[in-house]
Amino acid sequence: MTHAMVKGSNIPLDVLGIRAVLRWSPGAGVPDVDASALLLGADGRVRSDADFVFYNEPRHPSGLARHLPKKRVAEGLTDTVEVDLASLDASVARVVIAASADGGSFGHVPDLHVLLYDTAAAVHAAPLATFDVTPDTGDETALICGELYRRDTTWKFRALGQGYATGLVGLATEFGIAVDDDTNADPDSGPAAEGPAQAAPAAPEPDATSAYGYPLPEPSPGHVPAQPAYGYPQPPQQRPQPAAPAYGYPQPVAAAPGFVLPPQGPQFQTGHR
Repeated sequence: MTHAMVKGSNIPLDVLGIRAVLRWSPGAGVPDVDASALLLGADGRVRSDADFVFYNEPRHPSGLARHLPKKRVAEGLTDTVEVDLASLDASVARVVIAASADGGSFGHVPDLHVLLYDTAAAVHAAPLATFDVTPDTGDETALICGELYRRDTTWKFRALGQGYATGLVGLATEFGIAVDDDTNADPDSGPAAEGPAQAAPAAPEPDATSAYGYPLPEPSPGHVPAQPAYGYPQPPQQRPQPAAPAYGYPQPVAAAPGFVLPPQGPQFQTGHR
């Protein structure tokens, strides 16, 4: 017999495993729906991130919880998770059956249902229970459809329908999943600043030094730097001051006004034999 459940009601589950099927009517403007399962300890939180089973992590490391591919059926689309209740570790106290909407809120998802099946039953067997999931506000982008929980040696299912407006990320963090904050960050930008953006301080200009690192003397008033080496553009010519020695080599002595070189020797005379 199939139990038609209402929010807050619960039923015992005398089965070894459960297949929880989300079903809805697709159409124009209807968000896509994804099913997920979270395995929780007695503290109401996951024991590790591996306890979150969904489309990106479709199989629990134990193999006892699985996300199955979507299917199209006569009544609409389905997305499914399965849990082997009888084999779960005793540290698992609850299994949350959840749904998230991609591209809109659950207020735009018509005919959302949860159907529970015995995994050991025939393929076309009737469900053990059905629950029409109705969001409280319609703005929810993630819903806890229900939960499987231990009661002594028996597993039970409680219909819930509680929602979040923060999507799959909000649902995951609620139960202790570590979510990477960079998932919504601009990949071309660095980490967000905590306060107003400030320009980086300008790098201090290096002190002028000679070729060997010694400080140059303070230029005199009206000093125009000597021409730099290696062919860089030269400043306008104005009676430059004597340049600092380059690389330690002696510099030529400027000729005094009126200085004339001595006559060349005979060996340099043109036409000398």
